[in-house]
Amino acid sequence: MKGWTRIIAVGAFGLLALMGLTACKGNKAALPEPAAVGEPAEGGTAMNVQKQPFGRTPEGTAVEIYALTNDKGLKARVMTYGATLVSLEVPDRTGKPGDIVLGYEALDGYIKNSPYFGSTVGRYGNRIAKGKFTLDGATYRLATNNGENHLHGGIKGFDKVVWKAEPARGDGDVGVKFSYLSKDGEEAYPGNLAVTVVYSLTNANELRISYEATTDKATPVNLTHHSYFNLAGGGDVLGHELTINAEGYTPVDAGLIPTGEIRPVKDSPFDFTTPHSIGERIAQVEGGYDHNFVLRGGGGMIDLAVRVYEPKSGRIMEISTTEPGLQFYSGNFLDGTITGKGGKACLKHYGFCLETQHFPDSPNKPIFPSTILRPGAVYKSLTIHKFSTI
Repeated sequence: MKGWTRIIAVGAFGLLALMGLTACKGNKAALPEPAAVGEPAEGGTAMNVQKQPFGRTPEGTAVEIYALTNDKGLKARVMTYGATLVSLEVPDRTGKPGDIVLGYEALDGYIKNSPYFGSTVGRYGNRIAKGKFTLDGATYRLATNNGENHLHGGIKGFDKVVWKAEPARGDGDVGVKFSYLSKDGEEAYPGNLAVTVVYSLTNANELRISYEATTDKATPVNLTHHSYFNLAGGGDVLGHELTINAEGYTPVDAGLIPTGEIRPVKDSPFDFTTPHSIGERIAQVEGGYDHNFVLRGGGGMIDLAVRVYEPKSGRIMEISTTEPGLQFYSGNFLDGTITGKGGKACLKHYGFCLETQHFPDSPNKPIFPSTILRPGAVYKSLTIHKFSTI
């Protein structure tokens, strides 16, 4: 698969697979218009990457924001704080662009009160039960920042650090490459982990997010992207129609930790093998959707994971990934206390997340695909968001 295999072993997954216009904003976000970086692409194309200062952290570290533009009206802004997608402008069926991700207009909001809006999440995306795991005979104790569990890398995960960045161009795309060295012992994880994340746009109206990591000690790694999407540009997302390429999901306990079972979605509110709106059966799911789906592809090769259609705007988002799992979160904990772009409150179900990933709590679930990266191996992962309209 052209190098996009994930070299982390997938353990027993082959056997398991056989089982069976942002909502929190009014007007267009008043983000700064960055200055051009580098040269335009060949042939006079409009594809380009630009950058501009985007403030400083409380410690005084400078943060930059990069704007990526393709020829088809797709525009993404990503910043070095948290390697975060700040905005994503996508045309609707009439050709009118709209920002489809929740977030803030300024850096301050991301620093003071962000539920991982647009963040790159790591070292371990999702939850690890009771904040501990055992690896090669040693027990590691992590921060418990989500009740009694560890969530999204801990107190200061990858979403809260400033990454190095540089423009990146590939064959027919334009992007930004972020890099970060997570030192041995950071958030109590073992090993010096060198990470790169590349955001890029193509003229096929794709936002591509690729990850790579190496380590000098065995360590769990599970990187993901955490945008809250609203393809309508306002209101709740309950009318969005989802099709998820998964015949199984991982049930959870009261702390949202998988029980270890892989349960068929058939005849349940988790069955999105055919299109259903988010709101159609959400009342049947206690607390709303916040569950990992076991993708048919199984991980390693790039496969279609989910298709989202928003009837009012006509926007379609298709997500393909090399990952074996997809966390579907329906914005259950948004409660109006966050004021986002345009001064609008982020209310319950005003955004949803589709996090491509390995399964939650995998370090404590040997039957799940392994998330352990060892020295000499390379972690690679690719997720593609493709946009269209009808």
